[in-house]
Amino acid sequence: MDSDKGLSVPQYSVNLLPPLGAVVGCLLHIAVFVIAVLYSCVERLLPNKGEDATKKTDSNQQDGQKNGPAQSDQTAPRPLPINPERLKDFVEEEYLNGDLTTWEKKVGNPDEQLKEAIESTTPKIIKNSVRPKNEFLRFEDISAAAFKIQSGIQKTPCMFSRISKQYGVELYLKKEYLQYTGSVKERGVLYLLTSLPQDQQRKGVIVATDSNFALAVAFHASELQIPVFVIMSAGTSLGRVRMCRDYGAMVILFGPTARDAQSHARRLAQENGYLYIEEEDSAGYLAGLGTVGLEIYEQVPNLDAVIFPAGGHCGLLAGSAAALKHLNPKITVIGVESEKFPIVQQSLKSGHCSTEYDCITHPLYGELGGPSFGANTLKLTKKLIDKMISVREEDVLLSMLRLLECERVTADAEGAMGLAALVADKLPELKGKRVAVVVCSGNLPLPLFRHCIDKALVLDHRVCKFSVVLSDFPGEVTKLLEILGREEVRVLDIQKENIFLNTALFTIEVTCLVETRDRTHTMQLKDMLTEKYSSLKWNDQ
Repeated sequence: MDSDKGLSVPQYSVNLLPPLGAVVGCLLHIAVFVIAVLYSCVERLLPNKGEDATKKTDSNQQDGQKNGPAQSDQTAPRPLPINPERLKDFVEEEYLNGDLTTWEKKVGNPDEQLKEAIESTTPKIIKNSVRPKNEFLRFEDISAAAFKIQSGIQKTPCMFSRISKQYGVELYLKKEYLQYTGSVKERGVLYLLTSLPQDQQRKGVIVATDSNFALAVAFHASELQIPVFVIMSAGTSLGRVRMCRDYGAMVILFGPTARDAQSHARRLAQENGYLYIEEEDSAGYLAGLGTVGLEIYEQVPNLDAVIFPAGGHCGLLAGSAAALKHLNPKITVIGVESEKFPIVQQSLKSGHCSTEYDCITHPLYGELGGPSFGANTLKLTKKLIDKMISVREEDVLLSMLRLLECERVTADAEGAMGLAALVADKLPELKGKRVAVVVCSGNLPLPLFRHCIDKALVLDHRVCKFSVVLSDFPGEVTKLLEILGREEVRVLDIQKENIFLNTALFTIEVTCLVETRDRTHTMQLKDMLTEKYSSLKWNDQ
């Protein structure tokens, strides 16, 4: 028993350890304290992040207003419909009725086009906006434009032409007249409209012209759900007015001249918040037109030269030259303009933009004049164009005839200008080479086009007029018609006159309008009639 007491462990050593509940409680207090400290730190950090996010959002909104539509995952709200009550003093009120409908057919996805932003390289299109003095079009601008507008325009073919044999060149025609409105200007217009800020897209745009530019703006603005107003002079052809309305624009006829329409459009734009746009030499518009050069280079390998029409606006020539010269500096770029309106050549010679032909009223050359031939276009033209030539009106008409007969193309004067250089034999150095010619437009009123073709047939010596004096006895006119029949000549018209003649009594003057196969056939007919009738009066012009 004594030995067992000596071996026992003292009980006080166990009582020195704290109870289990106290340990757990202490740990819980420590955990709560740590959580409270972390929570307070998070509260201090969160307001700063919120302020940074707010500032970033405000900054993005400001940048979006400056540089174009804001990038977001939400589709931009559709602009307000056209409201005639917002317009003041339209003068031609009767033309406002029934023009509020817009087309539902879309080119691509207009909602996506409205929200996609153009990079900072694309300037605003406001005419009076400040631009850098040495601003030149960059190849990156043209590439961006090609990507931006690819779903809204046609990639037109550049095809080998049967006209090649006639003029000794390997000729390819870039058929820009196949665009929906019949003009290459759709490219620049679409790029401009998609570059507008969203608030301006909701307010709308206004133009004052009856040119192909107006048709392009009317169509693409309607497709993008942008309210569009077109101001035209009272003398505008009814067909052109109807086309603009069919495309979805509200057309207003005002004043007897184009200047009156322009001043009225500017006043309406200022009073109602619309953006007044016109053809200009901004980098955005030139980049859109320059996409033609990109397509030609892609479609026709090993090109030697490209011929472009040039005129008062010259944007197609300058923009496409920038693309072609960047891709291959060895390609020869040639511009062609009318002898009657040598705007580009005068500007290049004087060193500043010519304003002599700001408003061309000639019905055939209305597309070639305008106040928008600016300093940027002049610099590009002077730097990149290899040759500028001018052609006569006769060559332009013959070019229209060749395009109609060989390519089934109803080209207007601007569209036929490039081929006219080959028709006039102004480019002998291109014989045997691979050449592309841009047929940029095909909008011409039918009566004017018919008149141009009739005149071209006369210039091509395939329609001629002559008069002969015959005895006023039965059978004399029949003999003349038999001669024409044997020569396989088609009689278009025949007239006779026997009163107002300074000839002997019982004589008549017979005037015939005939069509022949070609120039050689015409000369044979003339020689044969000269032998038969000494009184022959020949008129082939």
